[in-house]
Amino acid sequence: MHSQRPQTLMLAAAVLIVLLAISGIHPYDRATWVLEVFPILIALPVLAMTYRRFPLTTLLYTLIFAHAVVLMVGGAYTYARVPLGFWLADLLDIHRNPYDKIGHFMQGFVPAVVAREIFIRGQYVRGRKMLAFLALCVVMAISACYELFEWASALALGQGADEFLGTQGDPWDTQSDMFFALIGGTTALVVLPRIHDRQLQYFASLTTLTALRQQGL
Repeated sequence: MHSQRPQTLMLAAAVLIVLLAISGIHPYDRATWVLEVFPILIALPVLAMTYRRFPLTTLLYTLIFAHAVVLMVGGAYTYARVPLGFWLADLLDIHRNPYDKIGHFMQGFVPAVVAREIFIRGQYVRGRKMLAFLALCVVMAISACYELFEWASALALGQGADEFLGTQGDPWDTQSDMFFALIGGTTALVVLPRIHDRQLQYFASLTTLTALRQQGL
């Protein structure tokens, strides 16, 4: 199974690139699309360059793929116009398209696992409670930085940033965005640690085995 992982990851990367290209063919607003998918344009090269030196668990690669799809859909339609969001709005009987909240939930869910994996593998944190606390701190720092980025974009683009901000007239949009990131991070740290720990243990055993083979033992 492990021997098939590189091919699976290459296929996933190829699918992601194709989806990215499709999302950019006729986006609702080109500037918004660029701003929304920009994290993918950074993440893909970084993941490729660090694969041999610091490969991630399969769980984390899967979550990153899912998050990228959420970003691409939001970029193609703009968050206020995603069809899934309109369906959810009708289902929940709310006045606004909630798809952006899915995006911010993922903005907490995935970085929480990223932080957790780095903290554990780097042996930077001792104690599971402190591990969860610091992972949530990372989540909130990322969320705050993203909101500052949105603010800077609004100042730079003026009315042209409306589609990117996606506030839909909500004066508390910034606060609710950060709250959904917190919910996402907390959910990940409650639901995923068991499966994440199993994959990390498997990863550690493979690393140890590889080191022993290199030493001729």
